[in-house]
Amino acid sequence: MNNMKNFGIVGGDKRNLFLSKMLIEDGYSVKICGFENLNSYSDLNKIYDSLKNIMSDTEYIIFPVVPTSDYKTVNAPFSSSNILIDDKLINLLENKIIFCGKKEALYKSNENFKNLKIKDYSSREDFMIFNARPTAEGAIYIALKEYDKILFGSNCLVSGFGRIGKVLTKLLNTFGCNVSVSARKSSDLLWIETLGYTPIHTNNLNNIEKYDLIFNTVPYMIFDKTLLSTCKKETIIIDLASKPGGTDFEYASINKIKTIHALGLPGKNTPYTAAKIIKKSIYKIIEEENL
Repeated sequence: MNNMKNFGIVGGDKRNLFLSKMLIEDGYSVKICGFENLNSYSDLNKIYDSLKNIMSDTEYIIFPVVPTSDYKTVNAPFSSSNILIDDKLINLLENKIIFCGKKEALYKSNENFKNLKIKDYSSREDFMIFNARPTAEGAIYIALKEYDKILFGSNCLVSGFGRIGKVLTKLLNTFGCNVSVSARKSSDLLWIETLGYTPIHTNNLNNIEKYDLIFNTVPYMIFDKTLLSTCKKETIIIDLASKPGGTDFEYASINKIKTIHALGLPGKNTPYTAAKIIKKSIYKIIEEENL
């Protein structure tokens, strides 16, 4: 795919940096801003530019997977200065095609974003399926680092059998773990049993004392005070759900139950792979919508 339009990348973490290199390799003209403090990628110095110049020379603008956390500035951890989300930025973005994840964050930061042409690649099913793989691998990586024993033979609970839950249970099974999976849908429970895992209806999840490792993928409260009170002190809970997660972290902290809210694992652990996933999704949107 190459229709010779130019890309501008505004902020983001190493995912967007790798993405810029991939787009260049595909033959596109690319300019980036918000990476001035990342000296290890000096080969990209020639494409650094000001926000204003990027906007004047490009048709496609790419924001981070999570474009803003404070609803005031663009997520740009490697920038030497804040990239403000204000009416000035909105004006620069007029007539641009904007790609990002979690577009609701932009809408919340400034309602005028609703008047712009924003394409949210993170809402696509293909993106979410591809992204489940590095997320699950990242969860395993955390478990290997934090757990004092080998994974083989450990008792693991996975809460939720969605995209991430499906990949994660398979990985844990290959490590020789005894895997239980909680879900609500009867079809999910049947698949869990068919695939050789132990199914548990989430409503019947009333004692977690036997588990060494617990992985939560459900973005609402599952592991509340009542459930955590049955948890043994040695258990490690790795919560993969988006904020606020599905664990009562305050109760766990008070009672010295080890919990890790593991957010953004693809960007932290496998930014190159995550960038490839973003690129595929953006190319698909451009092709499907003839942008």
